[in-house]
Amino acid sequence: WHSLSSVAPFAMASLLARSAAAFCSPAAAMARVPRAPQHCFASASAGLAISEEDRFLFDLEGYLVIPGVFSPEEISAANAAVDAHATEIKERKGALRNTKSGTPLQGDGKTGRQDMGGMLGWPSPMSDVFRKLLAHPKLVPYFHTFLGDGYRMDHLPLFISQRPGSEGFALHGGPLTEAGDPNFFLTYDVKKDIIRNSLLGVTLQLTDVKENAGGFCVLRGSHKANFNVPQSLVHGEAYADRLYQPTTKAGDVVIFSEATSHGTLPWRADYERRAVIYRFAPANMAYSRSYNPSWGEDTLEGLNEQQEAVLQPPYNSRLDRPQLVENGEGGFDVKNVSRTDFKKAFDKEVFKTEYF
Repeated sequence: WHSLSSVAPFAMASLLARSAAAFCSPAAAMARVPRAPQHCFASASAGLAISEEDRFLFDLEGYLVIPGVFSPEEISAANAAVDAHATEIKERKGALRNTKSGTPLQGDGKTGRQDMGGMLGWPSPMSDVFRKLLAHPKLVPYFHTFLGDGYRMDHLPLFISQRPGSEGFALHGGPLTEAGDPNFFLTYDVKKDIIRNSLLGVTLQLTDVKENAGGFCVLRGSHKANFNVPQSLVHGEAYADRLYQPTTKAGDVVIFSEATSHGTLPWRADYERRAVIYRFAPANMAYSRSYNPSWGEDTLEGLNEQQEAVLQPPYNSRLDRPQLVENGEGGFDVKNVSRTDFKKAFDKEVFKTEYF
């Protein structure tokens, strides 16, 4: 099974060992296939580490499963919050359906996926779990490694639900446009051992996803594809075995490059699938425009300092951008990165404004 996590012990400095040890719960780790001891490397400048195995496998396949990020109690609270807002859930019908009629991904042909937004703006404690993901100590090292320091939330989080028989979602994303040109909005790049994604998908699992149940699927390795995915694969009509569905538990988090072609298989289980998908970007990049002119008062009210830093608009890290920096105690403090005062003063004289 392809859930990939950092597991102690590590043969590294004590700081890395302490910080990496919290990456997955012992119970979650024991439920997975045993693996050899893992070695860690530090992300660009944040201090904390992910394992070299995670880095290798993300580069190889374009996705990871991080087990046990949220506790059963947190997942129960998140699901209760969803239940309290059930009247706001919208079903995708007619032209809004995500699959082509008559294809294997259409499910029963009638039941559509259900969507809902607004979780970050719900009053506390209903919003707590959804806000916690923004700067979760177990996830920040992955964000720093795959997006860089000063990473930011790009899309508002989306709750998705598949009831029994619900349709899936045809493959989408990938490094190429429909015309076969480079898709510069969805890129995956590695230079000098540094990974960068222009957009990173992050999905919180609110329910278990058992083997062959359906749900999220990925065309592993397609973030490096040089040719468009054939339409027969896009719609699940050929090589269905290549559409890999990870097995996950409620509380796990799936991370994937948006340059990796991905989709959703019809839901075959006899219970509802629930998940919340976020998308994050590097400090100076944006795909969506929800941040402009503001994320909204409800979303911003009550955020802690770390969460506020992740909701900054896109601009370069050196322009007084608040960033998350490891504090030596398994958490993160916020530190502003800035240019020298005399340079800022000169620019203000030139441009008559705070920033050029």
